[in-house]
Amino acid sequence: MRYILLVFLGACSYGVLSTFVKFAYEDGYIVNEVSGSQMFLGAVMAWILVLLLARQKASFKQWLLLAAVGTNMGLTGIFYYAALQSIPASIGIVLLFQFTWIGVLLDAVHKRQWPSRDKLLALVLLFAGTFLAGGLLDGGGGDTWEFTFTGIGLGLLSAVTYALFILFSEKVAVEVHPLLRGAIMTTGSMLITFIVFPPTFLTNGTLFDGTLFQWGFLLAFFGAIIPTLFFTIGVPRIGGDLATILGAAELPTAVLLSSFVLHEHVSLLQWIGVIVILVGIVIPQLNQQRKNRQKRTDPA
Repeated sequence: MRYILLVFLGACSYGVLSTFVKFAYEDGYIVNEVSGSQMFLGAVMAWILVLLLARQKASFKQWLLLAAVGTNMGLTGIFYYAALQSIPASIGIVLLFQFTWIGVLLDAVHKRQWPSRDKLLALVLLFAGTFLAGGLLDGGGGDTWEFTFTGIGLGLLSAVTYALFILFSEKVAVEVHPLLRGAIMTTGSMLITFIVFPPTFLTNGTLFDGTLFQWGFLLAFFGAIIPTLFFTIGVPRIGGDLATILGAAELPTAVLLSSFVLHEHVSLLQWIGVIVILVGIVIPQLNQQRKNRQKRTDPA
């Protein structure tokens, strides 16, 4: 149960990011600075934790594999931010959350095993809840339906890379200390982000000028340290398919914060969507608990 809770909290941690990003944008910073500072400070914090708490080493092969997994985390942010330049936010969040069925499908192909009935039901609920919570059915808070095929493609790519990040977190170098795994993954994410968004904020003094360091630190803590560490610990124990379903907790968290912190209007349909998503997350857990009780009561 604790590993399920870790993955759930890691997903909720991702849901906090949109609130901090909006505050950073209000302070005048651009996506290159916000995304880059998040990944840079996340890598610095991760390696500080390794130096203090983890003495284990990783082989060159493990380094390469974990860094490659980390690039998926970085690419998710890159694709998603780029998609939002040409599609409404309500459509963007719906596209990103296609990672739920994509992740379960990829896990099923890898394991050559069809998902259980309760997980398929959960996916249906998550799919419906995402449309409602994303505000797509009631106009998405004023968004228009204008979009480009490039934006749609980038949004779907962000879903694929997020699903791959969760899936590979279950399988790659699981014998390496979680803190070291997380640090290497975060480094891979930082490097791919710097390739796409050159880190000019490191050379022109922007990082320590104003509030960029503050927002970058919070984004790094909730967007790089907490989810990466919790995923590296929890996903190998519960499996990629269940972790993908738990990952949907990100959207309800974002909706709750947008209402209570940013004081944005959240419609009744969006609140219903949040409840539907939470029900979809809970169903596989209840079924697993039922199976565990049956195993304990069945005679040997």
